[in-house]
Amino acid sequence: MRSSKPIVTSSGFLISFCVVILISLTRASTAQAPNYVGDDCHNKTPQALTDSYKANLNQLLSWLSTDAATSKGYNHTSFGTSTNAVYGLYDCRGDDAGYFCQFCVSTATREVLQRCPNQLSAVIWYDFCIFRYSNKNFFGKVTTSPWWSAGRAQASDPAEGKKAESFMRSLIGKAMENTTELGARGEFDLGGGRERYALVQCSRDLNSEGCKQCLETMVDRISQCCEQKQGWQVLAPSCMIKYDNYMFYQSTSSLNNAPNHTTTAKKGITKSKALIISISVLVAVVIISFSVYFWRKKNRKDEMPLERTPVFDDISQKESSLNTDLPTIPLFVIQQSTHNFSEKAKLGQGGFGPVYKGTMPDGEEIAVKRLSQTSGQGLEEFKNEVIFIAKLQHRNLVRLLGCCIEENEKLLVYEYMQNSSLDCHLFNEESRRKLNWKQRLHIINGIAKGILYLHEDSRLKVIHRDLKASNVLLDSEMNPKISDFGLARTFDGAQNQEATRRVMGTYGYMAPEYAMGGLFSVKSDVFSFGVLLLEIICGKRISGFYLSDHGQSLLIYTWNLWREGKCLELMDPMLEDSNVDKGGVLKCIHIGLLCVQEDASDRPTMSTVVVMLASDTMTFPKPNRPAFSVGKMFLGDSSSTSKNSKDPSVNEVTMSLITPR
Repeated sequence: MRSSKPIVTSSGFLISFCVVILISLTRASTAQAPNYVGDDCHNKTPQALTDSYKANLNQLLSWLSTDAATSKGYNHTSFGTSTNAVYGLYDCRGDDAGYFCQFCVSTATREVLQRCPNQLSAVIWYDFCIFRYSNKNFFGKVTTSPWWSAGRAQASDPAEGKKAESFMRSLIGKAMENTTELGARGEFDLGGGRERYALVQCSRDLNSEGCKQCLETMVDRISQCCEQKQGWQVLAPSCMIKYDNYMFYQSTSSLNNAPNHTTTAKKGITKSKALIISISVLVAVVIISFSVYFWRKKNRKDEMPLERTPVFDDISQKESSLNTDLPTIPLFVIQQSTHNFSEKAKLGQGGFGPVYKGTMPDGEEIAVKRLSQTSGQGLEEFKNEVIFIAKLQHRNLVRLLGCCIEENEKLLVYEYMQNSSLDCHLFNEESRRKLNWKQRLHIINGIAKGILYLHEDSRLKVIHRDLKASNVLLDSEMNPKISDFGLARTFDGAQNQEATRRVMGTYGYMAPEYAMGGLFSVKSDVFSFGVLLLEIICGKRISGFYLSDHGQSLLIYTWNLWREGKCLELMDPMLEDSNVDKGGVLKCIHIGLLCVQEDASDRPTMSTVVVMLASDTMTFPKPNRPAFSVGKMFLGDSSSTSKNSKDPSVNEVTMSLITPR
């Protein structure tokens, strides 16, 4: 029971605080999101861009978006030379906090290609920022055309337009004095207790005179578009002005450059009112961050008209430079969704760190990987996840929703898988009873298609290197999704295999050439798939199979059954009472044996595997004996991330260091 006394003694403060929150909600919910305003690409005919110009444009977009995460709100650069050069800049409003700027710029660099496809030059405006690029060097040049205006609610005072124009001109003078920001903002009393707020901002590639010229041109246009409006903004590529009846900008001492038009009474603000204003701003920032996240999520597209290469600096040197295709979610949003990483929300623990279940304010369930502060190994996994999975889109791959790097936290946010991981169903006696052959075959096919996408169809050609039952997640309809790209590597389509001195992965699933000699290739994943396929058929772990009544490894046991014509003895006894397609089971065992052959060159590619799984008439080659050492070598494995997991919707990589014999 709660004591009523504290509530009575603090009721006045609580009421005041609630009022402040309501006011902040009303103002911030409509003001602080990177709302699209306009662009200059309407009715433009698409142009034939050269490959070199596209490549330079991609580099420009990636560089500027990445730079916005760590800059002070403005930067410009160029890529290429001669006829294929591309120039670009972003400029965030002077009151724009760091992550607002990052959200706005990353949104702009993505959407400019969608709204202005195949254009040599483009400008796109948002409430918080402007982004532009061109094949001509426009840095330092005043550009006032094309221009946009937007207005709302009719002004009740006919003279308001003239008063707003006068106040704007006073702000221009302040902007000229503020050479670092080239902007100013402030409020004035329209009369009758009505406050009005205004902002002027120039692109920071201009000098003071150029800024003044641009802003005065915008003010001159007020009479053409906005004089009778209560709230409006006028924008050009080189500057913008905005006016409204609520505080749409962030008011801080460092940004308060506007002239003081308040009355003497208003100058005498009490400490109590100052405290309330401070709390209002704090709550507004919280609501703003929510608005930014959900707007970003709503407008996110899976694919880009032009492919971009991520700029990835070393995390220890530049933690915010991760991947321009991946949204950044504010830390406090994740903390609230997971009840501040409470034990009740914890799903599991792995080499990367703990995994938590969370629920976003819109009701969406998520899984959050939290990098352990002491895990150097996890740092590499984190970097790999961001590089790879953010670039991959397939129905059989888990979806990475975003990441967070704030206050020494490194977090990855995934879609939540309602049916946990495959090992939770496959190696649990009660759950396995519900896993009929039709479902198992559906899972096998989905995994195969996911690996095929990684090897042959994705933007990045990827070797997963840690395919196992705990890294296959199941959604609400039992569709499989491959997860955990902490060990993944890209490969050149022309290369056959690559070597590594650090052999890392999970016992039992590693191909012999990788475990013994550090050689890995797409055929390494084929081997892991074969092991997983046989596990799905028999319902037993490869790691514990040797210690069971069979007295030999799963692979050798399956091989001996195949030679004796007794393959159906491998089938999970749980399937015997169901309507099983025994021909389909035999076919899958045959494919599994082909995948785990000792010589990598004998194993089929994943494209062949997918065809074999779909065919009822195809003649398969005879498999050769699996690697004889696999069973003995992996005898000691008892690792399974699911053992430490309540409901691991996103599993951790099981990391092992093996010394080749």
